[in-house]
Amino acid sequence: MTARFHPQPINDPFGDPGIYIEFMFEKRAILFDLGDLSALPPRKLLRVSDVFVTHMHMDHFCGFDRLLRTSLGRERTLRLYGPCGLVEAVTHKLAAYTWNLVQNYTTDLTLSVTELVSPARQRTVEFHCRSRFRGEGERCRALAADQPLLDEQDFAVRAAILDHGIPCLAFALEETMHVNIWKNRLKKLGLEVGPWLRDLKRAITGGEPDETPIQATWKHDGHSKQRVVPLGELRDEVATITPDAKIAYVVDAAHTSANVQAITALAKGATVLFIETPFLHADVSRARDRNHLTARQAGNIARLAEAERIVSFHYSPRYEGRGQELESEAENAYLGVARTSG
Repeated sequence: MTARFHPQPINDPFGDPGIYIEFMFEKRAILFDLGDLSALPPRKLLRVSDVFVTHMHMDHFCGFDRLLRTSLGRERTLRLYGPCGLVEAVTHKLAAYTWNLVQNYTTDLTLSVTELVSPARQRTVEFHCRSRFRGEGERCRALAADQPLLDEQDFAVRAAILDHGIPCLAFALEETMHVNIWKNRLKKLGLEVGPWLRDLKRAITGGEPDETPIQATWKHDGHSKQRVVPLGELRDEVATITPDAKIAYVVDAAHTSANVQAITALAKGATVLFIETPFLHADVSRARDRNHLTARQAGNIARLAEAERIVSFHYSPRYEGRGQELESEAENAYLGVARTSG
């Protein structure tokens, strides 16, 4: 992928869908979908800062309880984003538990839940542990065309509303600029890998002047010390700038012209497109009845989006032991080998 973002499927293609995207040089990660999270150890879950939920079918949302259980008793904020109805779903999840002791906690876990009410409007409600997770601080925000759900200096996450018989979101993480740090060059200069590299990258992507001081960590006589180095010197010595990365994630979508158009626009030029392939095209009528794509349709969409790579997943259990057929059908359509109609 890239030196900064490392996406990995949480489960095998027949398991609950979901992608864990780890940030290198930071103890941070984001999640696309909240299905079965049992494969992720607590140390990885505790790195999650933002969760993007496509919809609230069980195989995309049942992991909420595990994430909550792991986070409870810690001073942290978890941001959740999803379709219209996410706030109500989280409210009911939290209401299922008894919170009569949490006011005594010294920490306050906060859940900030944002739902995309429409392409032009989002709604956010906060839930604080020490307030027994009662919804509060509701606020709404108008969205400009193509405005990201999450917009930070180094990356953004955008969403598209798809039709799955219900609203279902697709997501794309877009890197604003990819700065690659060469570890061998750091070693040659006596510099250590560490959190300071995040500040270096942000200074580069922010276009800071060459004379901007960077507090670097270097090793001297076996001890780590701080050293101020000008940005321009470090950038020229240890960094290279490469094309932006883009990770797109698409599940549970009917094969309609509106969906194809929305997915293609969202995933355009994706470095990698994770896209559902639950059915073989021989079972297209079954896929249509369930508002899902076939592997061939998914491959065709990836080709239209000009994605650099396609990763198929979310296989129907009816094909247990035949996963290679689904993968091959999607890959062939993506490469233009298979018949592309349908």
